[in-house]
Amino acid sequence: MSRIGKVPIVIPEGTKVTLDDRRVTVEGPRGSLGHQLPEGTGIEIDDSRILVKRATDSKRHKSLHGLTRTLLANMVTGVTEGFEKRLQIVGTGYRAEMVGKVLSVEVQLSHKVVFSLPEGITVEVGSPKGTKPPTQEIVVSGIDKQLVGDVAAKIRSVRPPEPYKGKGIRYLGEAVRHKAGKTVGA
Repeated sequence: MSRIGKVPIVIPEGTKVTLDDRRVTVEGPRGSLGHQLPEGTGIEIDDSRILVKRATDSKRHKSLHGLTRTLLANMVTGVTEGFEKRLQIVGTGYRAEMVGKVLSVEVQLSHKVVFSLPEGITVEVGSPKGTKPPTQEIVVSGIDKQLVGDVAAKIRSVRPPEPYKGKGIRYLGEAVRHKAGKTVGA
């Protein structure tokens, strides 16, 4: 059996899990999420836990067993605690600002890059810090882990960190490998 798939998911207080046909719905204090169970997998809902089952020991069902358990666990965590990704903008003249539900990013391109945020995603932009080089923090949060990661990756892809000076948009704590510049020969 899948080691991940056979671990039960604990349902915290205030969270409700329902199964309608093959559709699982998880409701909690932060909102609700739904997931369609793939063929060959099923779930058992007890008082305070969810157990994922599979139909056969075929390779496909084994892989879907662990995946389904992880997706359901992320749904339970999302509706109770939520997820967040932190980004850091590094560079002189690089900045971001929120205008309503739109994120505007300036990273030395000929134009501002504008992101219209999807439903369920919130973005907080910190004030610029005057360090050398200047930095600014962006926090992307929501209840859907995949959507939070998707939005953060799209923001980062505008200007990934470059290896010579380290300027650009990076995840907080991301290690950027620096390269040595050209040296002048004697």
